[in-house]
Amino acid sequence: MQTDRLDNIFSALADPTRRAILARLSLGTTSVTELAEPFEMSGPAISKHLKVLERAGLVIRGREAQWRPCSLNAAPLKEVETWIEHYKRFWENSFDRLEEYLEELQVEDKKNDSEQ
Repeated sequence: MQTDRLDNIFSALADPTRRAILARLSLGTTSVTELAEPFEMSGPAISKHLKVLERAGLVIRGREAQWRPCSLNAAPLKEVETWIEHYKRFWENSFDRLEEYLEELQVEDKKNDSEQ
């Protein structure tokens, strides 16, 4: 996976408006006009957000006569998941080691208590 591509994806996901757009698109294809409705911003502002999402590969825009459909492309999110999975395993292993250590301490405490 290219670092630039991952940077673009994370950059696109960093904005709450863009995350809201993706959430809406997860429900199905819709037009730019419909995407803009819940936001208090101009059409050009929504278009800028869509361009960022499109550059990250998260949105596909089309053209059908007068209709400009937008749809979610979730494939780049799989790349993010793969990247995050490495760190998830790291933390899970760290917590497993901590749990083992705490269990050892409890055994020692019980042993010390019984000796007194």
